[in-house]
Amino acid sequence: MMDSQIHKIHQQLVDKKISCTALVQQKLNALKENTNNTVNSLLDDLALKLAAKVDVKIAKGDPIGLLEGIPFGIKDVYMLQGTYTTASSNLLKNYKSAYTATAIQKLLDAGAIPIVKENCDSFGHGSSSENTIFGAVKNANNPDLVGGGSSGGSAVNVAKEYTIFSIGGDTGGSVRQPAGYNHVYGLKPTYGRISRYGLMAYASSTDCVGPIAKSVEDIRIVLNAMSGKDVKDQTTYASAEITKDSILNSKSIKTIGYFKNFIENDAIDSKIKADFLIAIEKIKAKGIEVKELDFFKSDILVSTYYTLAMAETASNLSRLDGSNYGNRIEDKNLKESYAITRSENFSEETKRRIVGGNQVLSQGFSDEIYLKGLALRDAISENFENDFKEVDIILSPVTPNSPPKIGDSLKDPHAMYLSDAYTVGFSLGQLPTLTIPQGTETGLQITAAKNNDELVLKFANFLKDTI
Repeated sequence: MMDSQIHKIHQQLVDKKISCTALVQQKLNALKENTNNTVNSLLDDLALKLAAKVDVKIAKGDPIGLLEGIPFGIKDVYMLQGTYTTASSNLLKNYKSAYTATAIQKLLDAGAIPIVKENCDSFGHGSSSENTIFGAVKNANNPDLVGGGSSGGSAVNVAKEYTIFSIGGDTGGSVRQPAGYNHVYGLKPTYGRISRYGLMAYASSTDCVGPIAKSVEDIRIVLNAMSGKDVKDQTTYASAEITKDSILNSKSIKTIGYFKNFIENDAIDSKIKADFLIAIEKIKAKGIEVKELDFFKSDILVSTYYTLAMAETASNLSRLDGSNYGNRIEDKNLKESYAITRSENFSEETKRRIVGGNQVLSQGFSDEIYLKGLALRDAISENFENDFKEVDIILSPVTPNSPPKIGDSLKDPHAMYLSDAYTVGFSLGQLPTLTIPQGTETGLQITAAKNNDELVLKFANFLKDTI
């Protein structure tokens, strides 16, 4: 039997060993008392109302779906009608969603129960979940360390079992890196596999909806529930369901690769490097061929990613000026009102990204910087296509270093950007990539070619007993 909290709880509900109401109440109580700063708002009324309905069905002897009655968390950048959706920002601290994001709606349709909106870096801007009006998220294993970001609250809630799974958002590593920091599974699916409708945009060309859970099987279940074409998001496509049996068989994986310059790098912690190479040896011992690959230097990946991400966020956040949404501050005229609303309500990190983005898009710079970034992005994608002609899977560390202490990243934004060195390349390539809580202190990252999400889960399942 696969490890799966979802299957386990489903069975307990069906066998009437636990009522859905009791289960939800227990999780809500744990969230209320938690000291890791993971909660922006509790959805107690909604959650208990939905739980009562599940209990009625079970009492009547009606069958329930696998996700029905399963409590989950939502990063506070997703619309859920009638709930606060703050993006952990001052500007939107009183904003209530008028509609529900497609991915969340699909989970509701499957009967899953949302219990919490989760703390994160404001607008997804950060790799530590410290850029938030709700206070820094504390790591699940050591409260002096950051929870990772930007989906820090989501990863910590799963690690502490306050939620059975959580829905994060990954633009440049925001699901994978906190999953690594808190020793859980976190998936960034192929771009477009899950609708972005109702997810507050950070960088539209790399934003992905991603599940965080404690097992490969639970990731698979939640991924299937959220995937699919959506008329409200032109970048979505139809994808085949990934079956339980298909991920049990990894015989098709013959060759894996890793990037030499990720490992032979001054920036990587010596213990993470040593552990990564040990994992590679264990994989070789199973008869899988391992190839060293050449790739762009990690600093080129980071600068390309941030050039494009900042440009897109400057454009996406231009709508937030206090006139339509958010916490407006009046001043002597309209222009001054816009200026003070934005300067008082955006975090330092968000302002840094907006200013950077407007700079790279401005006349005289855009040819020099932005267009060069787009060309590099194409070269990166092409490079990946060539790599996947030679290997089935690319394995990499999730981060170059272990989680920093709370407060350190705020002093050194540049170091925070570099902590994304191993995640952003796969975002630019729009590839499916999964963090697993094995191999190094911050896990390993498994990546496959576009639309090959199934292969990623197969290999994760294989590694469970290999390393």
